Amino acid sequence: MNDMAGIPTPDKSDENFWNAFSNLVEPPWNEPTVDDAFAMDEKVLDAVRALAEGISTRALAYSAAGTYFDPVLMAAPDVQLALLRALYEAKLSVDRLAESAATVAGRSGANYAQLGAAWGGIKRQSARLKWPHAVVRNSTKESIPLNYAGGTAVVHHDADADAWWYTATGADHQEMESGPDHGSYAEAIAGATEFLLAHALPDRQSPA
Repeated sequence: MNDMAGIPTPDKSDENFWNAFSNLVEPPWNEPTVDDAFAMDEKVLDAVRALAEGISTRALAYSAAGTYFDPVLMAAPDVQLALLRALYEAKLSVDRLAESAATVAGRSGANYAQLGAAWGGIKRQSARLKWPHAVVRNSTKESIPLNYAGGTAVVHHDADADAWWYTATGADHQEMESGPDHGSYAEAIAGATEFLLAHALPDRQSPA
């Protein structure tokens, strides 16, 4: 466990909050343990099993007949193929979320070496190829979408006001366009993220 005593933890009402928010903490994470990895496996399996039961022909037949779908049926070869299909969807979901995380981190100050280190230690060049829009020299010229909590947001720069603003559409289809009153990309993306979380579908919202 890294020493966290020197890491500032200001409240959002603190005038130093956004400055602390924008400064990248080193090291950014503690290496996951084997127990952490197994716990993640269980959570992923819960998610893909639910999807597999929703798309499995056999499971749907049991549901239509009003017959109890015994958990042992998950081992049936066709249900395992449905599980494999669900795992593929989980992989696509991970790829989408990774692109969003890399873009937010890169636009907020992380470099490709740091992105590569976070993605299992791939080389800087590989990270650049994987997420070509994550880190740019002049982020005011491009607006890259962020996909989060089932919604989408795009952060823009107002050159005249030298300020940032965002447009967002939540998972519930509610839309938001902020004013150009954010002092940095990081502040604007934080505002967009708050909006997307507030307008996530019930099963996507974080527990209180």
